[in-house]
Amino acid sequence: MKADRAPVAGESRACPHCKATILKSSVSCPICRHVLRFGSASADSHSNPTTCPLLVEGTIHHPGDGEALEYSILMEVHDETGKLLSRQTVVVGALRRAEKRTFSLRVELASVTAAV
Repeated sequence: MKADRAPVAGESRACPHCKATILKSSVSCPICRHVLRFGSASADSHSNPTTCPLLVEGTIHHPGDGEALEYSILMEVHDETGKLLSRQTVVVGALRRAEKRTFSLRVELASVTAAV
């Protein structure tokens, strides 16, 4: 039997339920919300992040009459030197007359040692 080792900060794995890339230290998947590890003393501390230093929410709407407008939500992550670490299209879609969309971005921080 393979012994579990403490995860390294930032180490990732695939959720066995939805296949999303998640932190290896996660007790539950933030995407599908399935519980991944039972009996963890820190289940509550990691399913509820210790801090949320960034939360941005905004709403867009179709500006009026006319044809449908397309949108793309792009997310970029840069390190402290400005180097691009990741660039992803999160979702694409269209807005028809009188439609609106609300988007939220959260950055959640949790201690790796608290999750083990």
